Amino acid sequence: MAFQDFDQISERRKAEKARKVKKRIIIAVVVILLLVLIAVGAYFIVNRLNNKKGNAKQGKVGKPAPKAPKQKNAPSKNKAPSNSKKILKEMCSVTDYKEKCEGIIEKANGETKPMAFIKTAISATSDEAKSVYSKTAELTFNSPEEKGAFEDCKGLFEDAMEELGDAISQVGNNTESGKVRIGVLNSWLSAVISYQQTCIDGFPDGKLKSDLEKMLQTSKEFTSNSLAMLSLLNQLQLPGIGAAAGSNRRLLSQDKGGFPTWMSHEDRRMLKKNDKKLTPNVTVAKDGSGNYKTISEALEKMPQKYEGRYVIYVKEGVYDETVTVTKKMPNVTMYGDGSQKSIITGNKNFADGVRTFQTAPFAALGEGFMAKSMGFRNTAGPEKRQAVAARVQADRAIFLNCRFEGYQETLYVQTHRQFYKSCVISGTVDFIFGDAATIFQNCLIYVRKPLENQQNTVTAQGRTDKRETTGIVLQNCQIMPDKDLEPVKSQFKTYLGRPWKEFSRTIVMESTIEDLIHPDGWTPWEGDFALKTLYYAEYNNKGPGAKTDNRVKWDGYKKINKEEAMQYTVGPFLKGHAWLKVEGVPVRFGLFEN
Repeated sequence: MAFQDFDQISERRKAEKARKVKKRIIIAVVVILLLVLIAVGAYFIVNRLNNKKGNAKQGKVGKPAPKAPKQKNAPSKNKAPSNSKKILKEMCSVTDYKEKCEGIIEKANGETKPMAFIKTAISATSDEAKSVYSKTAELTFNSPEEKGAFEDCKGLFEDAMEELGDAISQVGNNTESGKVRIGVLNSWLSAVISYQQTCIDGFPDGKLKSDLEKMLQTSKEFTSNSLAMLSLLNQLQLPGIGAAAGSNRRLLSQDKGGFPTWMSHEDRRMLKKNDKKLTPNVTVAKDGSGNYKTISEALEKMPQKYEGRYVIYVKEGVYDETVTVTKKMPNVTMYGDGSQKSIITGNKNFADGVRTFQTAPFAALGEGFMAKSMGFRNTAGPEKRQAVAARVQADRAIFLNCRFEGYQETLYVQTHRQFYKSCVISGTVDFIFGDAATIFQNCLIYVRKPLENQQNTVTAQGRTDKRETTGIVLQNCQIMPDKDLEPVKSQFKTYLGRPWKEFSRTIVMESTIEDLIHPDGWTPWEGDFALKTLYYAEYNNKGPGAKTDNRVKWDGYKKINKEEAMQYTVGPFLKGHAWLKVEGVPVRFGLFEN
């Protein structure tokens, strides 16, 4: 009986299995029939649309379509340009100079791709800059100061034209794929605005300066529009753009062994935690024990188009010379025996007739420059007014354990992206100034004793356009008086900063501020200039000078929260994950608080 029951169960299972197989076959047949019907339907729809399109033009080949009667309100024959203009006008709507933006739509030739239009906008900027430069040949100079300022302008124009060309090339090579490094483009275009303003600032007040400012206005407006449109695309996060712009997650996935992808194997090998393992290409020593006695000679003899990172070891000594790492010298590393042992020094200054732009004994222009354990000093003194110790224009510049000593305008953070870690900066008036995107981490900022009629200002940031991605950030730093100021600090007013330009931007966060800072915190440049348009912010500072109860009441001053402060950390603000995740560079990408 048990076996009979088992046989009956088996038969039922076989019948059930057969029904399931039959059901699956029926479902498969139905699905196939549906797919065939969809394909046939799609074919007829496409064919019908193609026939309509062909008839709208000239009919089928061999059988011309009859001409349609003319209509007074007939639609445009080609709708593409109309759609294109609509898209581009929407992009122009985010700019500050809409008429300038819409004026170049015709040059876009019906192009609807956003990046292609931005390429057209940047090209228009380049054309305008070239036009202005050609017109400068007609200028008349009435003093040596004006002639000297124009010499500076020529170099700045060359830098602007080169970086506009780089921007056009970068966009032009990637308009199809969309893999555009927006962070780099922002840096280049912000620098172009800064170059133009620096050119203007170099001239003494007068008609010539005013005329030049008017000549450059259109070029600056075109550049501003391009920055605005790039910002829009970055916010929209179009495919391929967010990651290339510096998105933390995806760029980190491309890092190998903690190094950015643009670094060669040789760079990775050399930039280990122990600096003593660095193998220099050349050694500079004043006593003749190296390859060269001066740093300038070592740079002059550097091979052209050198592949990889070129390392210069500077032995202990005070090098009184003017050192320039030119734009043709990328990826130079310069390291010394200590910031108070290997020192580049000079005493050029404004009071003696040298333009501020030319007073620095050291200037870094070459992309990817890195300095370790070096000192930079201007010994002109407070009575000589502007006297720069170092001028930094290089993109992706890194300074580790370095020292910058001067009085008025010690460190000129001129343009591009810069990072300073565990450095010492000392001075009196506007002693950290410029228009770069700069972050100082774990730095000691010493305020020195100024002249009797002066007040101290730590920063003077120079952003002239609200679209520029620039600003000065002091993070986890210490702001304190030096030994000469300490006993008389109550006799001098000291402020965190003042607005050099209309959209000046400075953030002080997670820092220790000693009691030398005035309760106002910040001071005007002149009258109410820039007080509504600047952006000055403080977050989570400590120390007696960090109290914000009596801070200025300007529209542009903010007490920001954690979320806002995060926007000014190394990752988002410098797009630092793309170039700063390097062993031996102890960078903090976010906030220091837990």
